[in-house]
Amino acid sequence: MAAQDGDSYEEHLTAPAGWWAIALLAGLMAGLVFLRASALAAVVAAIAAAIGGAALVVAYGRVGVRVRDGYLEAGTARLPLTALGAATALDADAARRLRTTEADARAFMLLRGYVRTAVRVEVVDPADPTPYLYLSTRRPQALAEVLTAR
Repeated sequence: MAAQDGDSYEEHLTAPAGWWAIALLAGLMAGLVFLRASALAAVVAAIAAAIGGAALVVAYGRVGVRVRDGYLEAGTARLPLTALGAATALDADAARRLRTTEADARAFMLLRGYVRTAVRVEVVDPADPTPYLYLSTRRPQALAEVLTAR
């Protein structure tokens, strides 16, 4: 889900549908493993594993990117927009290069493997050793435009 209005932006990097299927399959497999013990154990194991898998999918996909009230919030990072420089939208190939062979170990990376595109945001605060932010986003152009328009 992404929302945008002039000087604000919000996007939740929810996990893809396939991950939910994996959580359900984990429940099914747990049920099959415990079926030899008893039917009740199989049902309890299936439900517990499915709930546990779903909780992990929700937790991992709960992270978001927001620009509002003069701040960029991305995962655990919260930076004032005044500390940020140029924002560059990255297509899938450029994003892959920046998170692998061209990556800087000092960079902050909000990385979600199931989101192929990203935005690179320069950090211009001299007190911050972070050279740039790598932000996974499904709408890199929109996020870069909001950050540039600030």
